[in-house]
Amino acid sequence: MNENTLHYRTLLLLLIGVSLAFIWIMLPYYGAIFWAVCLAIVFSPMQRRLQARFKLRRNLTSLITLGLCLIIAILPVIITTALLIQQGTSLYQGIESGQIDIASYVTHFKQALPTFAERFLDRMGVGNLVGLQDKVTNGAMQGSQAVATQAFSFGQGTLDFVISFFIMLYLLFFFLRDGADLARRVRNAIPMDEHQKRQLQLKFNRVIRATVKGNILMALVQGALGGVIFWVVGIPSVLLWAVSMAFLSLLPAVGAGVVWAPVAIWLLATGQMWQGVVLGLFGTFVIGLVDNVLRPVLVGKDTKMPDYLVLLSTLGGLAVFGINGFVIGPLIAALFMSCWGLFTSDRRKVKLPS
Repeated sequence: MNENTLHYRTLLLLLIGVSLAFIWIMLPYYGAIFWAVCLAIVFSPMQRRLQARFKLRRNLTSLITLGLCLIIAILPVIITTALLIQQGTSLYQGIESGQIDIASYVTHFKQALPTFAERFLDRMGVGNLVGLQDKVTNGAMQGSQAVATQAFSFGQGTLDFVISFFIMLYLLFFFLRDGADLARRVRNAIPMDEHQKRQLQLKFNRVIRATVKGNILMALVQGALGGVIFWVVGIPSVLLWAVSMAFLSLLPAVGAGVVWAPVAIWLLATGQMWQGVVLGLFGTFVIGLVDNVLRPVLVGKDTKMPDYLVLLSTLGGLAVFGINGFVIGPLIAALFMSCWGLFTSDRRKVKLPS
C-alpha cells in the first residue's frame, strides 16, 4: 500500500466518521430540516420569478417568499391542527360524559335497516346490538382519545415544537437564497457521472413537488369539500371528518369515500333521505371527480410510480417516520426505482467479451 492510498483511505474513514456524527447531532431536528428542504424546493420557483421580475436582491426576494410561504402553507396548517385538537378533545369529553350517546345512534341505525341487511350483519358477527354498540362506542372513544392524547403531548412538547418551527423558518430562508449553490456543491461532491447526478436531482425535486404541492393541495380540496357538505347536511364535528377525508385522500385506492360513503348510508338508513342523497351525489360527482381532475394537473407523471407502490411506500413511511413519512416514503421509493434504473442502464452499456 503506497502513501497516497493510505492517506486517501484515512481521509475517507475520517469523512465517514464525521458525517455519521453530524447526522447524529442533527437527528433531533430532522423534521425541521426536511420540511425546510421540501418547502424550499416548492417555493424556489416563486423566489426566482420575483428576483427576475423586480430585479431585487436575493435577501429581499427570499424574505418575501418566506413570508408568502408562511401565509399560504404554514399558518393554515398550525391553525387547523389547533382547531382539530380542540374539537377532538371536546368529542372525547362528550362521549366520556355521556352527552354524546353513541349507543342510541347505533340502535336507531340498526332498527332502520331492512331484514336482509340485519341478516348480513348477523353473518358478519356484528348482529348483536349490545356488541355492536360496544364496538362503535369503543372505536369512537379510541379515535377521539387519540386526538386528545396528541393535544396533551403537544402541550408538553410546546418548547420543542417552537424551537423546531423557528429552525425550519431560519433554514428555509437560507435554502431559498442559496439553495441552487448548495445543490451544486452536493452534486459536485458525489462521485458519479454528471448525467446520473442530474437525473437523480431532477427525480428528487419532482417527487417533492408532486407530493407536497400536488397531493397535499388535492387532499386539502377534497377535505374542504367534504367538510362543507357535512356541514350542509348537519353532521357534527365537521373538522374531524374533513381532516380524516383529507388524510385518506393522500392514499391511492383508499380516498375520502371511506368516510363519506358510510355516513351517506347511515343517513339513508336512519330516514334522513335528502341528506343521504345529497351527500351521496356530492361525494360521487364532486369529491370523487376531484381526484380524477386535479391529480393529473397538479401531480402529473412526475412520480412515475404505480399506485400500489405509492400506497405501500406512503403507509410504510408513516409507520417509520410518523407524519413526515407521507413525503419521505414515496421519495425513498422513487429514488430506489431511479437508482436501479440507472444501474441497469449502465449494465446494458457494458460490452460483454465474446
